[in-house]
Amino acid sequence: MAQKKVIVVLAEGFEEIEAVTVIDVLRRSGIAVTAAGLSGLVVKGSRGIRVSADKLLDQSGEDFDAIVLPGGSQGAINLSASEKVNAIIKKFDTEGKLIAAICAAPSVVLAPLGILKGRSVTGYPGMLEGFDKDTVYKEDSVVVDGNIITSRGPATALSFGLAIAEKLVGRDIADKVRKATLSF
Repeated sequence: MAQKKVIVVLAEGFEEIEAVTVIDVLRRSGIAVTAAGLSGLVVKGSRGIRVSADKLLDQSGEDFDAIVLPGGSQGAINLSASEKVNAIIKKFDTEGKLIAAICAAPSVVLAPLGILKGRSVTGYPGMLEGFDKDTVYKEDSVVVDGNIITSRGPATALSFGLAIAEKLVGRDIADKVRKATLSF
């Protein structure tokens, strides 16, 4: 089986826990992760932590099995404002590729694109106004509905990363990482 590839898009104001935890979990799972900076190679998160991206989004190509969209309210706004990010999400949805969004990203980035209609999702409790009336909101830590994985926020980032890993490389590998990280 070919190694799975994931792109995690980092926009100014991203939630650091959500991005770094997911990158770590996916790499522990043997998945090739590209951290792509939306507007630069050094991206400042919502708590002022600067993270070095592997590449710029514009230089990353589109040969990925999944895209991960960290939250952070300003980060989600910046992701949503990107025509390139929106085009990738729409293409991935059409192709049935995995789209994973956490915290503010489900309502701020995914909902306006119309891809959550009729789907079950979750997200940060204070960021729900973007969901369409046809979107089914759940209070679960992580919700998987077809090719869409959503999660609530910083405290659920580890579970979110494990759900992505399980979907891409299987439960056995995700369980090994779950055990190694002392996750429950």
